[in-house]
Amino acid sequence: MPEESGTTDDSAQDRFIGPLPREGSVGCTNEYVSQNYSYSSVLSKSETGYVGLVNQAMTCYLNSLLQTLFMTPEFRNALYRWEFEESEEDPVTSIPYQLQRLFVLLQTSKKRAIETTDVTRSFGWDSSEAWQQHDVQELCRVMFDALEQKWKQTEQADLINQLYQGKLKDYVRCLECGYEGWRIDTYLDIPLVIRPYGSNQAFASVEEALHAFIQPEILDGPNQYFCERCKKKCDARKGLRFLHFPYLLTLQLKRFDFDYTTMHRIKLNDRMTFPEELDMSVFIDVEDETESCTDSGAENEGSCHSDQMSNDFSNDDGVDEGICLESNSAAERISKAGSEKSSLLYELFSVMVHSGSAAGGHYYACIKSFSDDQWYSFNDQHVSKITQEDIKKTYGGSSGSRGYYSSAFVSSTNAYMLIYRLKDPTRNAKFLEAHEYPEHIKQLVQKERELEEQEKRQREIERNTCKIKLFCMHPTKQIMMENKLEVHKDRTLKEAVEIAYKLMDLEEAVPLDCCRLVKYDEFHDYLERSYEGEEDTPMGLLLGGVKSTYMFDLLLETRRPDQIFQCYKPGEVMVKVHVVDLKTESVAPPISVRAYLNQTVSEFKQLISKATHLPAETMRVVLERCYNDLRLLNVSSKTLKAEGFFRSNKVFVESSESLDRHVAYTESHLWKLLDRHANTIRLYVSLPEQSPGSQFRQAVYQKSSGDSGNLDEACERVKGPVGNMKSVEAILEESTEKLKSLSLQQQQEGDNGDSSKSTEASDFENIESPLNEIDSSASAENRELENQIQISDPENLQSEERSDSDVNNDRSTSSVDSDILSSSHSSDTLCNVDNAPLPLANGLDSHSITSSRRSKANQGKKETWDTAEEDSGTDSEYDESGKSRGEAQYMYFKSEPYAADEGSGEGQKWLMVHVDKRITLSAFKQHLEPFVGVPSSHFKVFRVYASNQEFESVRLNETLSSFSDDNKITIRLGRALKKGEYRVKVYQLLVNEPEPCKFLIDAVFAKGMTVRQSKEELLPQLREQCGLDLTIDRFRLRKKTWKNPGTVFLDYHIYEEDINISSNWEVFLEILDGAEKMKSMSQLAVLSRQWRPSEMKLDSFQEVVLESSSVEELKEKLSEISGIPLENIEFAKGRGTFPCDISILEIHQDLDWNPKVSTLNVWPLYICDDGAVIFYRDKTEELMELTDEQRNELMKKESSRLQKTGHRVTYSPRKEKALKIYLDGAPNKDLTQD
Repeated sequence: MPEESGTTDDSAQDRFIGPLPREGSVGCTNEYVSQNYSYSSVLSKSETGYVGLVNQAMTCYLNSLLQTLFMTPEFRNALYRWEFEESEEDPVTSIPYQLQRLFVLLQTSKKRAIETTDVTRSFGWDSSEAWQQHDVQELCRVMFDALEQKWKQTEQADLINQLYQGKLKDYVRCLECGYEGWRIDTYLDIPLVIRPYGSNQAFASVEEALHAFIQPEILDGPNQYFCERCKKKCDARKGLRFLHFPYLLTLQLKRFDFDYTTMHRIKLNDRMTFPEELDMSVFIDVEDETESCTDSGAENEGSCHSDQMSNDFSNDDGVDEGICLESNSAAERISKAGSEKSSLLYELFSVMVHSGSAAGGHYYACIKSFSDDQWYSFNDQHVSKITQEDIKKTYGGSSGSRGYYSSAFVSSTNAYMLIYRLKDPTRNAKFLEAHEYPEHIKQLVQKERELEEQEKRQREIERNTCKIKLFCMHPTKQIMMENKLEVHKDRTLKEAVEIAYKLMDLEEAVPLDCCRLVKYDEFHDYLERSYEGEEDTPMGLLLGGVKSTYMFDLLLETRRPDQIFQCYKPGEVMVKVHVVDLKTESVAPPISVRAYLNQTVSEFKQLISKATHLPAETMRVVLERCYNDLRLLNVSSKTLKAEGFFRSNKVFVESSESLDRHVAYTESHLWKLLDRHANTIRLYVSLPEQSPGSQFRQAVYQKSSGDSGNLDEACERVKGPVGNMKSVEAILEESTEKLKSLSLQQQQEGDNGDSSKSTEASDFENIESPLNEIDSSASAENRELENQIQISDPENLQSEERSDSDVNNDRSTSSVDSDILSSSHSSDTLCNVDNAPLPLANGLDSHSITSSRRSKANQGKKETWDTAEEDSGTDSEYDESGKSRGEAQYMYFKSEPYAADEGSGEGQKWLMVHVDKRITLSAFKQHLEPFVGVPSSHFKVFRVYASNQEFESVRLNETLSSFSDDNKITIRLGRALKKGEYRVKVYQLLVNEPEPCKFLIDAVFAKGMTVRQSKEELLPQLREQCGLDLTIDRFRLRKKTWKNPGTVFLDYHIYEEDINISSNWEVFLEILDGAEKMKSMSQLAVLSRQWRPSEMKLDSFQEVVLESSSVEELKEKLSEISGIPLENIEFAKGRGTFPCDISILEIHQDLDWNPKVSTLNVWPLYICDDGAVIFYRDKTEELMELTDEQRNELMKKESSRLQKTGHRVTYSPRKEKALKIYLDGAPNKDLTQD
């Protein structure tokens, strides 16, 4: 029942009792969270005096049952009398012991709610079981079975039977001769139906349902009973009689059912009343009992006069606390029944309520205490008083008209399980008082109290512990370390420094007196203040109290013994000062300087002058306010705040006597250098595995030299400058020197932007590659060279393509993530890599906190994909006249050999390249020509992402702005794309293979090309690379969406006009068994598969080509290929992605067979494109009947098959995991029983 139905006896705060749910946990349905939640409320017990149970996730059903058992005096007392022998069993796996502990805590704990994890652990459950919701009645039976097993050969061995077990007779009586056959059954609960089968009217009350339970039925007509006495089939009466009622009577109201119309589980929310006192004597018919024995004269076993029955009950009389209605003579039985009928009065004390639907819900219990006759609601953590009126609200029922069954998703709150206790003053027990506890329970109570006190002290310590992020720049390793500092609020700053010192493991790196804690802002990399003279101040006072989160961090700052710490005052700002040297074009690592926002620029220059020893008179200061916003501070009287300074800032200073000071700032050498510095990124380039150009050179020069064994000699024999091939190192050195000299010349002579551009362009052409020296003297050789590249050693080039494609088989394209706004680039030491670290006054060297944090940020930066726009082709590297388009304004490029990490591949060459990221991909490729050894049109650039995935960069006119520091690039040989061309990955579609999608080749399709033309180009590649000797009419191309085959492309379709095509497009190639049947776009090709239920087998796929979307035509075609009569054809659409795998144990019931539609393109089919999967069957074919052994074996095979194919279930009816309690504390290894 809803918690809001509590009475006014509880205060408003009592409505929210118990701790807040743990982070990440979800209750079954209702969660009670106080808006005025405080830490102390978790520890304080409810005013009701009772303790709640924490919901682990979906364990409300368990909590309801446990509270009911706890509130049952006979069960609790008997459990307390049982003594655990630790020498015989592990306490962790002992269910009775953990229940005993839980009951002790429920009785003595001062907490508002306690955990049930120890109990569930004793069941052998892991954390996943907490997320499984089960039926409370199912749990009751399973738990009682487990307790009986655990209590064997103890005083409690028969406890469950004594308290909960009743007996009934299941009989069949012949209506002709009176012979009666019967058997005795036991029960722990009585299941009562809500509605009779086929009726839309529910039983009004529990009493009415009980009468229906024992109402006999007549077996007549085809259901006649074979009478042993009459030796023929006769009309008979079949029914149940109660022989024995238990002391604790459990009634289950069967509210969950199955609707065979909708094929859904449903919940029946109809109203059913139940009394507070239930008289069970009316359900015993003594005369009928007497008749059943006197009428039956049979002496065979199973007759009424069987001695077995008398013996069964005489054995139970001595130990059964319940009511036995059998004795050795009819007269005695009648006499005894008459005397005991008056004692069959039961009182209700527990109502287990389900709130929700058949799809899921929440359990809680309403329980009457036998101590004060008060009703309480035990709803997980929350315990509150309720009234009899609240109990009546659980009868069920709802307003409005209702159909035959309730909807599967209608939610309501009603009683599900009722527990009554026999009213017998001589037998009704009271709860044991503390002085009556057995000795072992007294010890357990003391032990649990001590543990709770210890836990309380620990929580008190936790409440007073400050937890804050701690950072430290390691003095020798120069890496920023991060940890969490936990220190009691009463500990002094000095003690906190010692704790942080040990936490950061600095004992061998620096003395303790060279360390201190300072207030630090990690986000802005800003030292907010130091704590001079506050070494004895408590940390709670310094940090502003104990908080769950702090808006700042702490930095453990270190210094060398010969240094002193700076004083950081609140209100100061941190400035990273980079000294710029125009002569060497270098930017030094940063020096940290602290300033005030109200300082003027002139005062700030004096401050920098002291730190850098540069003259303030000629000093130029440039502030980098945000990415690439370089502001010259040239107004001396302006304050730093007015110039845009914040907590953490970065400035560049230059103080030379050069004439550059008199040039306009945006035209100055300083601005160009800083602009280049801000836009320069570091990339790692992997060259083809052999030495630069070796594949190309081997193919080209082998013919001229006539010697395939010595490449160097071959190169030497080539006449002219072409033969002057250099090593990687020589090329690197030469190109770097040329670039450096060009850069100096360019910036000294550049008077304006236009002249600067023209100089760069002309010089760029001159140095783009050492091979360009060949242009005038060996143009003919070059032309021959380029021509031969396309035909030389195709196997090598193609194998390179293949290997690349294999990496990209299952890759999808995502959007470009430009890093334009990112100011994080680790180029502080880019132009002055040999500079020694500069000593700083604050104890940190030139590897500043900024640079280390920046590196850390770059390492964790999300990788992005390079992709081309779908609506335009790849730009050509050359314009229509054939002139190179590599000329660019931004051309800074510097490279050096780089030793890659281990595992990068033997013989593989790497370059570390510093390049202006505003350079185009085309210009970047031309810079790489000397190192690759072939023209840029004959190699491809692949960007390497996380998990070593690669994606080709093809947009030649786009810049490298999406790249960031330390990105990796792989160069692969192969023809680059021209304008209007697209690289296409071709996969073979194998519909009847375990892996239906097989990569074949990389191909190039062009805008305006027809499908037939692309097929003609594919033929020789398929023959040479894949060994597929096909004719053009024996295969088709079709759309590929992930692994799903789609639209069949017709030969006359044109790319970009009829078929949308994009970079790194994927397409299916399907080999045909015969002539192509698809001739028009109005046709529809579906893949059909016959299901044979009598054989439990699925046939192979067969394609069916339809002229329209008519269901009738589909059935006709299916009838033709299968031989099934048209009227018997039933079909269903496959679910999920191709090949729509489904277990053969589920296909017959789970699919939506024979949808009531006339066309395929409407709901629920929506088949509008080629490639849909259709299953079909003969409706007259019966499903094979399987034994349990066959079903388990088939289940294993299907599970294995579906796992291998990567099958993902996209739809499945709700399936519950069987509830089990493992007596050995661990799950049974035989998983087939689940």
